[in-house]
Amino acid sequence: MLIEVFKSKIHRVCVTESDLNYIGSITIDADLLDASGIMVGERVYIVNVNNGERFDTYAIKGKRKSGEICLNGPAARRVQKGDVIIIISYAQMTPEEAKDFQPKIIFPDEKTNLLT
Repeated sequence: MLIEVFKSKIHRVCVTESDLNYIGSITIDADLLDASGIMVGERVYIVNVNNGERFDTYAIKGKRKSGEICLNGPAARRVQKGDVIIIISYAQMTPEEAKDFQPKIIFPDEKTNLLT
């Protein structure tokens, strides 16, 4: 049996842009992806602190050291520039694997979205 376990979190970053006409996904600064262990193309869950919206999409790599957090496509309707969001990923594993698993949680600067 596999269970779904919290794997990674980018805690409280500010949306820098939303692009309704892009194909879809969330663009995330490459440094944040690396630090959190979130892979390009991985399914991520977005929690909008400002309005309570919760939805999922997939991650794409943004420019390194840019602080970029851009919601693309239909997800752009669920955020506004300046909203604070939390980005979460989960992984499937056996209960035995989950007992020793430690998620990666990062806390970027909320104003710049950069790691300090």
